[in-house]
Amino acid sequence: MTITLLGEPKSTSHIYHYHCKFGRPAGYMTAAGKALKEDYQWQARSQWSGPPLAGPLCVEVTLFFGTRRKADIDNFNKLWADALTGIAYEDDSQIERLTIVKGYDKARPRVEVALSPLVG
Repeated sequence: MTITLLGEPKSTSHIYHYHCKFGRPAGYMTAAGKALKEDYQWQARSQWSGPPLAGPLCVEVTLFFGTRRKADIDNFNKLWADALTGIAYEDDSQIERLTIVKGYDKARPRVEVALSPLVG
């Protein structure tokens, strides 16, 4: 099953704000990050039927960016993974194999998430 989340992929640094509190680092999700997570959840619910998957998972993600800007693809996975928790799978800790591919689509930036049970 593949879920398509429309919109420009956002890195963790764009959805979280970090600061020091009492000399210790602290962070929280920004309002824009919360809104995007909620949007991803609505999109996922409209595409996913049935209960969340259980057991170990294999996930293949393609991040389609609207520009060819420099981006580290490992920084773009927290938001979609958290947003699909409770919808496509019980918890993102079930993901045991993750493949990430960078793509470009100026007209339709998006995140495509293909899920399947991990066999063997």
